[in-house]
Amino acid sequence: MPVKKGDKVTVEYEGKFESGEVFDSTNHGDHSHPLTFTAGNSEVVKGFDEAILGMEKGEEKEITIKPEEAYGQHNPKLIQKLPRDKIPKEQEPKPGLILMLRSQSGHQIPAKITEVNDKEITIDLNHPLAGKTLIFKIKATEITF
Repeated sequence: MPVKKGDKVTVEYEGKFESGEVFDSTNHGDHSHPLTFTAGNSEVVKGFDEAILGMEKGEEKEITIKPEEAYGQHNPKLIQKLPRDKIPKEQEPKPGLILMLRSQSGHQIPAKITEVNDKEITIDLNHPLAGKTLIFKIKATEITF
């Protein structure tokens, strides 16, 4: 029976950029760590969620997900400058370092440091995959109706 909204699905996948570079996979050397989620429940990006609908157990397919159906376009408004003294003293800020910031509602938000000078640091609050087209090979391994 094909996957429908509300079914619990387990998949194996490999995610690549258009360049062919693999950015994520459920297969790690000798062992696999499949992904389990509820189809149509927004637990994964929209394009992935929609692609699993209608698949049968054991079926494999390759999908291309545009940024709008994945992590969105890169938003320049999410690049911000902070006074250097707002960073914990025990943490030396360096480009590439990920800081965990807390939103007003208490949620943790990852922020990547992109620039550092004597007075301020520049952080990027965009998801690391924002603005990227993603290509997934997916295989439905289990379906619970």
